[in-house]
Amino acid sequence: MHPIEVRNLVVAYRRWFKPPLRAVDGLSFEVRAGEIVGFLGVNGAGKTSTIKTLMGFQPPTAGEVRLFGMQATDARARRLVGFLPETALYSPYLTPYETLRLYGELHGLRGRQLKAQIEALLEMVNLAHKMHTLNKHLSKGMLQRVGIAQALLGDPQLLILDEVSSGLDPIGKRELRDLLAAQRQRGTTIFFSSHELAEVASICDRILVIHKGKLIAEHRLDELVGRVQSLEDYFIRTVQAERDILGKEVQAA
Repeated sequence: MHPIEVRNLVVAYRRWFKPPLRAVDGLSFEVRAGEIVGFLGVNGAGKTSTIKTLMGFQPPTAGEVRLFGMQATDARARRLVGFLPETALYSPYLTPYETLRLYGELHGLRGRQLKAQIEALLEMVNLAHKMHTLNKHLSKGMLQRVGIAQALLGDPQLLILDEVSSGLDPIGKRELRDLLAAQRQRGTTIFFSSHELAEVASICDRILVIHKGKLIAEHRLDELVGRVQSLEDYFIRTVQAERDILGKEVQAA
């Protein structure tokens, strides 16, 4: 039983007077406990559709998605997951503290436990000095930090993050790397999509490359050392070729 198991996943969207669009097309993979896995692909490759299905927001057209051995829509599984969407929208008339309190209460947290966790998380993402500032006065990078703190509420066993470094400056990206490394030390499993390949190369154990809804490459990062010029070069050449340029066949999970 793994934190994430995806089997032959198909996600198709209906279109007027056209065949359905297959955003995800027979995708299979798994993420093992304690891993940090980067989910890579160009715009429109199917990453966000996959993540929406993992979170139970998008029903699969075919195939199966399981979190900790349970259906992705199972409330017991959802309680074990922290999630940050690609575009996180928070009320402009709430503060970071109030935003986290709202999400914490939805998690079932209350009272002193919630207060202590909010303060600790805002300190962790270096936003404690802005905890009582309205969200509408925060920069994009600061709002991303609010989102990261929100994803960590309730001490999740699995983090699913869509474009997690979006809007962060170089200092913020370094702090994010340190934060994710610390989460792994605690045993948290992390699955995230990103276009920031330098970030992926610095923190991931393994990468999955998706293209046109299909998994075309899967490697541990240490397998690429000495075999490719850089992760960016490998990714671009693999996507352009629409196959793994190292010649390794993707094995169904």
